[in-house]
Amino acid sequence: MKIVHKIEEVRSAVSEAGGEGKLVGFVPTMGFLHKGHISLVEISRESTGYQVMSIFVNRLQFNDPGDFKNYPKSIEKDIEMAKAAGVDLLFIPDDTEMYSNNLTHVNVDLLTLNLCGAHRPGHFEGVFTVVSKLFNIIQPHAAVFGQKDIQQAVSIEKMVSDLNFPVKIIIAPIVREEDGLAMSSRNKHLSEEQRVSALSIYRSLKRGESAITDGERDVERIISLMIDVIKTGNPDSIDYVTAVNYDDLSIAEKITGRTVIAVAAFWGTTRLIDNMIIEPHGDGFKCIY
Repeated sequence: MKIVHKIEEVRSAVSEAGGEGKLVGFVPTMGFLHKGHISLVEISRESTGYQVMSIFVNRLQFNDPGDFKNYPKSIEKDIEMAKAAGVDLLFIPDDTEMYSNNLTHVNVDLLTLNLCGAHRPGHFEGVFTVVSKLFNIIQPHAAVFGQKDIQQAVSIEKMVSDLNFPVKIIIAPIVREEDGLAMSSRNKHLSEEQRVSALSIYRSLKRGESAITDGERDVERIISLMIDVIKTGNPDSIDYVTAVNYDDLSIAEKITGRTVIAVAAFWGTTRLIDNMIIEPHGDGFKCIY
């Protein structure tokens, strides 16, 4: 595995791989890697022959400076995990390399009005700006994003379509701990008691699935059932439990087609998110979470 820190080095390595006829797969991360990140590389390897991963904690997407400062880091472990996963090129730029008097920002209207976009002003503009830069730097054939950050993934699909990036976006399934908690770099901030309590998010998704399987289609009733379950975990606050239409992430009142139900809640200062995609299936629906 080759480790580089400069844009010119990335472009040179990718150009060499392209000259050998290899398709380039890309997994952008902010580091503190876990099995969820590695699963993205594994999925990328199914359709591409040269794997690029970036590790860059992007300050533009943090609306809370304290959250940016406290974001966990484990660069030596990250390097070991990336190498073991089969990453060919690891790009670790610093802030100066990525941003030098930048005056240009990228946003996706409508798709960022709800869910996390309504609660984290400026977050997605920071995400889209850095992803656009990384796509232009690396020029991958495919890039893999996780379903756990579903608003990010769907919005990036739209950004790629609108701006004609020649990259295929792959949305990978959520990777969970054995007890169902969605893997996240933020989980390390949970106390043992909070870690157990936070499982109420996963249980709420299962309760929502049960209601949908039983024929419930009214979003308000489904969400009410889910909130009752989340409250059994005594979160410090519930940011949202919201249903949106998949295509444009607009608020859904009924389950009539492809839909996302997403959850965000705090235990202490740790904000956890999770979701399920509701897909038409036969005469009914199936839930993917």
